[in-house]
Amino acid sequence: MNTVGLLFITAISLDRSLPFFAHASNFNKPHSHTGKVEPFQPGDPKIKLDGKAKSILKAGKPYQTQVQTGDSGRGLVVQDVNAPTHVVWGRILDYDNYANMVPKTIDSKNYRIVPHKPTKANNFLEKEIYTRMKVGFPMLKLEFFVRHFLYIQQHKSLTWTLDYMKESDFDDSCGYWYIVPHPDDPEERTRLYYSVQVGMFDWVPKFVVDFMSSKALTDATAWVKKYSELEWAKAKKEGTAHTTPQPKAKEPMFALPAFGKRKREEEERLAREAAERAAMEARDEANKRRSLVTVRAGWRRYVLVSVVLVLTAYNAIMFFGDQHEQSQ
Repeated sequence: MNTVGLLFITAISLDRSLPFFAHASNFNKPHSHTGKVEPFQPGDPKIKLDGKAKSILKAGKPYQTQVQTGDSGRGLVVQDVNAPTHVVWGRILDYDNYANMVPKTIDSKNYRIVPHKPTKANNFLEKEIYTRMKVGFPMLKLEFFVRHFLYIQQHKSLTWTLDYMKESDFDDSCGYWYIVPHPDDPEERTRLYYSVQVGMFDWVPKFVVDFMSSKALTDATAWVKKYSELEWAKAKKEGTAHTTPQPKAKEPMFALPAFGKRKREEEERLAREAAERAAMEARDEANKRRSLVTVRAGWRRYVLVSVVLVLTAYNAIMFFGDQHEQSQ
């Protein structure tokens, strides 16, 4: 291979690598926005299952359909699981163990858990779970930060968005689980519903985008079905199987004076406001940094292309010079 061809390939390789540096995830920096895709709402997706759908589910396969969100539709998967709902929830919420269960996941750890008292005002939110996740593809790893919202008691649901206080390698993401007892066998079987929407940056390869937008739907329900049924079979074998969740040992209850609660709520409010101000300042700084990276990347591309053109012209001159000497 001649010098120009080698340099041309090198130039392309460097040019493609530049966006990876411009879009690296960062735990200490906010995301470039606070949400582009519309978040899911907890509760029944109100999907009607006809005879064909029920036949697919009875065969142990996932049934794919659409749910309407505004003016557009989102893919949704329904799956029957041969395990009670509390076992299924146990697998879904075991985020620290996702690397051992979920396809393409190479790391997953919770970094913050915020309990809530479910009330009508917060739509009966029970808990927020913040999780740092990393998925791996050939020659590519993507890290993202997820904020989960748990509504098991009232809505039988879990929804999530990105944690926009952290910079993720996904442009945006939101999703939804709805978990209910199976209508034919409510004590030992579960029917689950799953949907997700992911927005990717332009630099992410197409095969990754295709996986996250299509195959990830059925893969998600498949791993939950597999590991829930394994867990249930293990519990049955060991004689520890229960069709309902077992009550945990009660923790000591300490009555807090009303003024202490009000003070704590005020402190939390002030902390949130301070965090929001810091996030806005950090976003402005992040935007300035991205602009600088874009300018530097543009100049690097310009220099590389210029070198390629100069060497091309040089090779052409040398080639015609050799031809001229041979003709003499």
